[in-house]
Amino acid sequence: MSDPAKIAIRASTQEHLEIEDIKDGIVILKDGSSCLVLATTAINFGLLSEKEQEATIYAYAALLNSLNFTVQIVIRSARKDISSYLSLLEERQLKEERKLIKEQIIKYHQFIQEIIQKNNVLDKKFFLIIPMTSLELGVAKTLMKTASQKKGLPFEKNYIVQQAKINLYPKRDHLLRQLARLGLKSHQLESQELIRLFFNIYNPELVSQPMAESSQYKTPIVKTAMPIKPEIKNEIPNQPLAKTQEDLTIRDQINNLVKNGTAIS
Repeated sequence: MSDPAKIAIRASTQEHLEIEDIKDGIVILKDGSSCLVLATTAINFGLLSEKEQEATIYAYAALLNSLNFTVQIVIRSARKDISSYLSLLEERQLKEERKLIKEQIIKYHQFIQEIIQKNNVLDKKFFLIIPMTSLELGVAKTLMKTASQKKGLPFEKNYIVQQAKINLYPKRDHLLRQLARLGLKSHQLESQELIRLFFNIYNPELVSQPMAESSQYKTPIVKTAMPIKPEIKNEIPNQPLAKTQEDLTIRDQINNLVKNGTAIS
């Protein structure tokens, strides 16, 4: 009977991720479809006057009536990350020379930490996703690829990105104009912002982890879910080992957003 520790690991939760790559702010999925993501702000409807509420309702109705394409609205609640704010207080504390002010900063720092520990402070993010199906690239070749059940994209990645821009950018501009009428500030998420978003989704407890620029990734940043003994590392065929953060690629980073041993719900 073979040793389970020596069995080559050929599958992982990474295979279940639908994301193939992120390029020029376009999310490419494994079936050839793609999408772009808009981040938008929110308004407190209850604080508006009656006339402002009516104007907002009419503007929102106009937005919905103007849509002739599919849009997905996502509201994501995540634990508030205040690590940068706490670091700012620590820097201010070190620079402060007056004893009384320094003591007040220390007490305030402790007060903020206690609030976060005792209360689950959430931060809501609002997103609009505009999709493009793989059939819009070419029905015949897409169906042929689906029927043959072959892995890989039905078209070259650069071609998919080019067609996605032609298809999605007019829809994006239309949504941005309609959202501006509602008094909302919106923008398209760039590649680095998308990487951070997906990383936080699959690793909610690591929201404060710093990330390098997307151009610096050339190999996977997540290692195999099952630990491998050093003496059998060479026995696994075609298994690239993660090097430095400068050797990582966007595609491999996105394909490995799930942390070690985490299953996708």
